Amino acid sequence: MNGERRVLVVVPALNEAASIGAVVTEVRAALPFADVLVVDDGSDDATSARAHAAGATVARLPYNLGVGGAMRLGYRYAAARAYDTVVQIDADGQHDPRYARALCERLDRGADLVIGARFAGEGDYAVHGPRRWMMFLLSTALSALAGTRLTDVTSGIRAVSRPLVEVFAAQYPVEYLGDTVETLAMAARRGFCVRQVPVAMRARTGGRPSQRPLRACLLLARAVMVLMLALIRR
Repeated sequence: MNGERRVLVVVPALNEAASIGAVVTEVRAALPFADVLVVDDGSDDATSARAHAAGATVARLPYNLGVGGAMRLGYRYAAARAYDTVVQIDADGQHDPRYARALCERLDRGADLVIGARFAGEGDYAVHGPRRWMMFLLSTALSALAGTRLTDVTSGIRAVSRPLVEVFAAQYPVEYLGDTVETLAMAARRGFCVRQVPVAMRARTGGRPSQRPLRACLLLARAVMVLMLALIRR
């Protein structure tokens, strides 16, 4: 990996006091050359205090904007401070920060957006039923758009190069799945190189999921329709 690359790890967090300290500590151990920014997305627990105690820079939103809103702030922070790379990692402990190095190394080989793919042969993460079908449709459509095989377009662990950081700082969708599906489509339609590397997921170490399974499934269906419209629009 290019040692001169300035890397910012952005961790969006909502009421993740139980896990955020360990996540920040792991990130700093895995990427000692990187800076860590925790975006507290309107938490009402000790998320900010524990992130700061673990050594992260903390930005607090006055109220909950969702992952998209938190990441938009993170990209604007990165663009304003001329970071070369932004890595996104969840605050619940499911993402192993050791994979972040592989994502950054793929950027060094010409990619602009690298997704940590949970369904690419690493680990045993799986989804079932309607959610699996809709994720397959999304992956198929976005693979065609990006010109490469993508198996996990809703993954929240990813790395972004400097040119795309500038794009995301200027315009970043804040709706649910906008931070994954719509940003991927945005990058592919603008000609940026999108690739994936396999990652394994871990069990959540604290907090609770931001979306219940039924609601997540309905929002995935919405994302499929939005994407299909985007693909046929000039």
